[in-house]
Amino acid sequence: MAVTTATARKVERRRRHERAARPGESTTKRWILYAIMIALAAFFLFPLVYMLASSLKPDNQVLANSQSPEAFLPTPFAGLENYGDAIDRAQVPRVFLNSVIISGLIVGLGLIVNSLFGYALARLQFTGRNILRATIVALIIIPFEALAVPLLFMGAEVGWLDTYQIQILPFIANPLYIFLFYTFFLSIPVSLEEAARIDGAGPLQIFTRVVMPLAKPAYATVAILGFLFSWGQFLWPSMVTRGIEVRPLPVGVGVFKTTPPVSWGDIMAYTVLMTVPLLVIFVVFQRQFVQGVASSGVKG
Repeated sequence: MAVTTATARKVERRRRHERAARPGESTTKRWILYAIMIALAAFFLFPLVYMLASSLKPDNQVLANSQSPEAFLPTPFAGLENYGDAIDRAQVPRVFLNSVIISGLIVGLGLIVNSLFGYALARLQFTGRNILRATIVALIIIPFEALAVPLLFMGAEVGWLDTYQIQILPFIANPLYIFLFYTFFLSIPVSLEEAARIDGAGPLQIFTRVVMPLAKPAYATVAILGFLFSWGQFLWPSMVTRGIEVRPLPVGVGVFKTTPPVSWGDIMAYTVLMTVPLLVIFVVFQRQFVQGVASSGVKG
């Protein structure tokens, strides 16, 4: 053991000396990496900048300079007129409230159901556990579009079309989120739960007071992914809703489909209103999101 430790220390000292001997190379690599990251960030930000700038232009100027750098500048500046028109035409307060209700319930109920399912899969030993785990992994690769038509017929049979529940219940349990929770719970030492059990804690107390506080990154990750998915749903709400009463934001953009000329300024303003909540949610929980994805990826 002493020989192994001494050898490891020598190797580490040699590496430090090698890094110190090539400071210029390390700095160059770092700047190259920064340049690549900045270029990628700019590439992914271009659509957002274009959308924001276009939402502040008159309708007839949105596509006028689409192939020049002026497309990313709000010139000529039309103020917030497009936002007012978009809010009035698409009844934004109503559809925004619908999206908040639908996404909030999907995320809230999904965190409870998926975390309990993932915890049971990680801790309980029962017949068919491996088959159930393999089934969950297999379900991840099945696209929702393959299930949309059968779900539509089932919803019509029970009279749920044009309601909130038809947009919420099918998405509460999600195999991807179950698997994320499962892999994260595997990284939590069982000894912590055994110590709580010795102190007299029951299964529910162990889960709520020991496991859940340690799994905050996983909860944040699933919450963000679930919110992104539910907030941007278009296909399913357009299939199961008919009126504005229960339609979410993405489907509300359909009111701008008019005869030419299309009001591109209003459309861009509407998409900005849709995107802002997503950006706010991600900025607030970005640290937990990164920690949860990294932990699930390493342990899974």
